[in-house]
Amino acid sequence: MTSQPPSTASYVLLTERQGLEQLELALGGTMGTAFQKAIDTILNMQGRLIITGMGKSGHIGRKINATLASTGTTSLFLHPAEAAHGDLGMLGKEDVVLYLSNSGETSELAPVLLHAQRLGLQQIAFTSCETSTLARSVQIPLILPQAQEACPMGLAPTTSCLLQLALGDALAITLLERRNFSSDDFGTLHPAGQLGAQLRPVSDLMHQGNSLPLGQPNMSLRAVILEITRKSFGCIGILDHDGRLAGLISDGDLRRALERDLDNTFACDIMNPTPLTTTAETLAKDVRRLMNDRQVPVTSLFIVDEDQRPIGILHLHDLIRAGLA
Repeated sequence: MTSQPPSTASYVLLTERQGLEQLELALGGTMGTAFQKAIDTILNMQGRLIITGMGKSGHIGRKINATLASTGTTSLFLHPAEAAHGDLGMLGKEDVVLYLSNSGETSELAPVLLHAQRLGLQQIAFTSCETSTLARSVQIPLILPQAQEACPMGLAPTTSCLLQLALGDALAITLLERRNFSSDDFGTLHPAGQLGAQLRPVSDLMHQGNSLPLGQPNMSLRAVILEITRKSFGCIGILDHDGRLAGLISDGDLRRALERDLDNTFACDIMNPTPLTTTAETLAKDVRRLMNDRQVPVTSLFIVDEDQRPIGILHLHDLIRAGLA
């Protein structure tokens, strides 16, 4: 029997979901024009997007900054309390400022607001109060719905933070699409961790040169066994007279052929003439899928050039070591 979630937890999720539905309606209606103006302003800026907010809004601002920076928008987070102690120098004349304040009356934002006005910067705000000081002071106020907080006392920022975060994601992904930001661009900005590994080209992981297990069609089965054993990839690529990959012999092919005469059975007799291959530009994540999607999973894969000449080999263990288990 499935246990039911606590009623309080269900209430929180329901309340926050309703807030998101209100935001979706607003974005498709009254907020839509301001949102498009914000997108155009950020796309056309010559400097950076400076994001600032205090308290919980500041935490959300840091996450929005991280998402924007990783998806092609040059941005940084400015802590408003530090701004009045010298960090206002982070603002340049080509920058755009994005403020986060649910009430629109956060006093710590005042120094940033005044300095940005002195510099003549374009300014955007996420706030739920249309008549607030912040909303009236910026050129592009994005007015969030005054959705009910999930806190039963209405005090802890919950739904309001979620709406800021969701609107930040909407901003970042719209900018990503408008810039035609690609998976290659994303990989350039995420070189570490599993995500970075997935977006690396297979040329970064493959073995090359003398590491490749290669042979000729007229090799005896005994010689094939020795080459597979020496190179430890569990296979051997068979080349034609022009150096193109003509076939492949795997450990499985070898086991099935062991009853034959080892000296009078040749590579061409047992090789697979249509081996699975890929190119050096293929992303590691796509190679993993290519190897796993076969009816019999592939453990080693040759990388070939445009003329089908092998230039590298990749083993499943290489993907595991790169974090793509």
